[in-house]
Amino acid sequence: MRLVGVRVRGDDVVRVARLDGDTVTLLAEVNEFWADARSLVAKVAGIREGLRLADGNVTLSTEAVTFVPPVPPSARVICVGLNYRAHAAEGSFEVPEHPTLFGRWTASLSVGGVPVAVPAGEAGLDWEGEVAAYVAEPVRDADPTTALKAVLGYSTFNDLTARRAQKLTSQWTLGKNADRSGPLGPIVTADEVGDLRDGLRVRTRVNGTLVQDGNTRDMIFGVGEVLSLISRTLTLNPGDVVATGTPDGVGYVRTPPWLLQPGDVVEVEIDRLGVLRTPVTATLP
Repeated sequence: MRLVGVRVRGDDVVRVARLDGDTVTLLAEVNEFWADARSLVAKVAGIREGLRLADGNVTLSTEAVTFVPPVPPSARVICVGLNYRAHAAEGSFEVPEHPTLFGRWTASLSVGGVPVAVPAGEAGLDWEGEVAAYVAEPVRDADPTTALKAVLGYSTFNDLTARRAQKLTSQWTLGKNADRSGPLGPIVTADEVGDLRDGLRVRTRVNGTLVQDGNTRDMIFGVGEVLSLISRTLTLNPGDVVATGTPDGVGYVRTPPWLLQPGDVVEVEIDRLGVLRTPVTATLP
């Protein structure tokens, strides 16, 4: 099942919906959805296109909605840096003993097709194709196996990075939170994705040229391990997102560096999750 965030045209309410081709079935307002995500997903598992349920779930054309991130405003977006062995090596980093974690704000998130601008003073934006995991229930001081069971599903993600800002200090936050720089694809429920350790191919293309071609088997820390570590310090809540890191092939390590410029189109394609497309512009509309 694929889940997306939507606003019905003429309505500012953000809802989570099931996506089926060119239709969406509205499930619940975004906060209501994450308060009971498992039950709502189970409830609509058998819904067919065009079905109107007695309790108000309605199917609409995708032309009647605007797609938005399917996460609540209160969500924490926690990203893992240097989580692929080949990516750590290309940047001349040692394999970390513990996951390198940094945060994004939900305000930086967007969805496929939404343009992202190169921030002022940056030579361009760097691409980082990733898998994002979505938490469905509270995770507190959990072991890796228990923590992994809390994942509702996964999506494509592009951790677009302003490298100049990222490298100003040892803290990466500024360079990881440019406006609209965190596009997300639809959530695919975990039952359809399986274990990332079994291997999903992660590819990124710039204007059709392949620039990243990795596999989740190369991840240093699995999703359960990362969630478990985080949960020992803070409680993960429904709707929180963990971005699991990027494979090798980023732009800043190339000779010369290759960064995204206005007019470029970057695509992240991940097995079972689909393609996430983002155009790059000089300024935001």
